[in-house]
Amino acid sequence: MLGKLDNHLRFNELALGLRSTRQSVLASNIANADTPNYKARDIDFTSALQTALNNTAQTGTLKTTAQRHFPTPAPDGSTLANGTPLLYRGVVQGAVDGNTVEMDVERNQFADNALRYEAGVTFINSQIKGLMTAIQGQ
Repeated sequence: MLGKLDNHLRFNELALGLRSTRQSVLASNIANADTPNYKARDIDFTSALQTALNNTAQTGTLKTTAQRHFPTPAPDGSTLANGTPLLYRGVVQGAVDGNTVEMDVERNQFADNALRYEAGVTFINSQIKGLMTAIQGQ
């Protein structure tokens, strides 16, 4: 029974996790807007979600045999802890100090991602309410 509920909510769980990860990356870009030679980063949400869905469908969760085992590989800077590739954002307007953060682009992406995150939370809440209605029969 729990496996069916987990499968029913998996898409939204993965999407919200990726939205949260992307929000952290965008916040890092904004925080480093004045750092010389900082290169703006982002993730390709669509391909990351597709990869996450494929990985959970095929492999499931990693089982460890000792407490000191690491559950996921440590990120090396080109991928995040969940395996999402971290990409460089294209340069819109070059800067003298080598920084590629465009504050207008970052603010727009940050707001868009936050709005989509809130929509995901609203959708998963309605899914849970629908399940509760089905269970309670009201």
